[in-house]
Amino acid sequence: MINNFKFISDHIMKKREYLFGLFSIVIAGLFSYGCSDFLEIPAKGSLGEDVLADQQGVEITLIGAYAALDGAGIGADAWAATPVNWVYGSMIGGDAHKGSEPSDQAPMNPMMAGDFLPTSGFFNGKWRATFEGISRTNATLRLLENVEDMTETEKARVEGEARFLRGHYYFELKKMFDQVPWVDESTEDLNQPNDRDIWPNIEADFQFAFDNLPETQSERGRVNSWAAAAYLARAYVYQEKWSEAKDLYDQIIPNGVTTQGVPYDLADGYWDNWNPALEDGLPEAVFYVEQVANDGTGGINNANQGMMLNFPNDANTFGCCGFYSPTQDLVNSYRTQNGLPIIDNYNAEMVTRDLGVSSSEKFEPYGGELDPRLDWTVGRRGIPYHDWGPFPGERWVRNQTFGGPYYAKKNVYWQSQEGQYADRRSWAPGTAINIPVIRFADVLLMAAEAEIEAGSLEQARAYVNRVRERAARPDTWVSNDLNAAFAAGTVSSQSEMLGMSLSAGEWVIRTDTGTTFTYLGGDTGPGDINNWNEYTDPNYNIAEYTTVWSDQASARDAVRFERKLELAMEGHRFFDLVRWGIAAEVLSDFYSYEGRVLPESGFAGAQFRNEYFPIPQRQLDLSQGVLQQNPGY
Repeated sequence: MINNFKFISDHIMKKREYLFGLFSIVIAGLFSYGCSDFLEIPAKGSLGEDVLADQQGVEITLIGAYAALDGAGIGADAWAATPVNWVYGSMIGGDAHKGSEPSDQAPMNPMMAGDFLPTSGFFNGKWRATFEGISRTNATLRLLENVEDMTETEKARVEGEARFLRGHYYFELKKMFDQVPWVDESTEDLNQPNDRDIWPNIEADFQFAFDNLPETQSERGRVNSWAAAAYLARAYVYQEKWSEAKDLYDQIIPNGVTTQGVPYDLADGYWDNWNPALEDGLPEAVFYVEQVANDGTGGINNANQGMMLNFPNDANTFGCCGFYSPTQDLVNSYRTQNGLPIIDNYNAEMVTRDLGVSSSEKFEPYGGELDPRLDWTVGRRGIPYHDWGPFPGERWVRNQTFGGPYYAKKNVYWQSQEGQYADRRSWAPGTAINIPVIRFADVLLMAAEAEIEAGSLEQARAYVNRVRERAARPDTWVSNDLNAAFAAGTVSSQSEMLGMSLSAGEWVIRTDTGTTFTYLGGDTGPGDINNWNEYTDPNYNIAEYTTVWSDQASARDAVRFERKLELAMEGHRFFDLVRWGIAAEVLSDFYSYEGRVLPESGFAGAQFRNEYFPIPQRQLDLSQGVLQQNPGY
């Protein structure tokens, strides 16, 4: 919900650069590790804990603990450390190719193939950045013990926020590396072994936060008690503590509110979750890491820097870089039959793709039934890419044969919002699009899992249908209407359209046909209808489950597939497959299919090897034998 200092008041926002510099001084005098990059001697000239042990000092260190949430600017590439986990959850989980070129960010190539190297800078970067967040929460808690100018209620609130954040950071490490050392505010020897289960510690942090945080906060970005409850329930789900999870969800779903006091609910439209203009009062925001563009710092550290690589590869439009290309397997998953998912055989038919088709050649998109969430998740040829016009295909794709013909969409800003919510002060874009770590749809689907295992199949079906009902509302679908804002013109006839003088790639709205026409270019000019590509609205058909789920197995399949559709490209997929115990089976099938339909991709020849990532070799070396490597490495 917070990145750096976005949540604090407008008055303090004006002092943002000062506070960041002050925090850098503060943290240098506390302990910082990553986990084994220990600084046990305070830096000369730094502020000591005795100086900071008051309300102002502890609030500054708490701000610093929030600041580490997005992993930007703290000793790792932001795309390796971001809580979006697009590399670890989505790319490795089969949602996406790396994209770009094989030579760009080459350490990601073996990761796509299931080969997780302990020497990879990606794993070390995630480890270091996450433990930096833990270090900052512990620094806050250590200071808090000696603060005398705060009431017990104020202290409980600060401790609750700090322990929530620490729980989050440890949850990230646990689901990635499994065996990680536990270091808290009372730990004196920071070089701890990774030989015990830390789930009880994570639960205790979230439980304390649930018990002690207020329901609402004065600043939108701070966490509240219901966010802690949702995260605790997620921890239960990961451990298959189904009864405990169900009991919590029974409280959260009817009673939970956002930090602003808005009752939890699905946002009106699916896309609302990534629209910065609607972030204030968003009912789906359980725990979001907030981002801000053009913040006056001169950089994009606060502007979703971890996603800066993941824009269509068009220098004039976005600048860079062509990473994060959705897979054909993911696209095919959105095919429907009578409005329902084709769970067991979705790859039997391929959604038509424009692989090898130039942007100057005609292309006809897939005409079969589709779940409308596909086109809020994936950019594909001929379909409105927000308000940037019909996705042009090859012209915006860096290397189709390696990464495929599609592009990510949830992280991309709209053209109409570019001036306010895009940040172009770096070689690749930043944005003000918030990062949804937990949104209410995720809560409903995890609650459905708990119901299947410890409650009612009918209640599970109701939760899934609640998610599908939102997706089924036609007024929330992608349509050619989105192309209108920046079209070269809106015309009422073919003759009027053919009379226009356009450049290749420009598009026109036809009111007589209700379709979009893109001019492809060509020597004969725009007067020839053969130089135009007509695009109709996609054939969306999505329905709720009307038949009672008669057994657990089919109910599990339905809920698991719904998570794939609803949460695609949000960094969850690999971790879901692992906790379900089906990662080896599902990813082996995925490698076989994706490697066959895109043989030059990094998935060709891939092999499933491990459910958990390796303890970074750098950390093993620094620990001098205290940390032990995970099995299989």
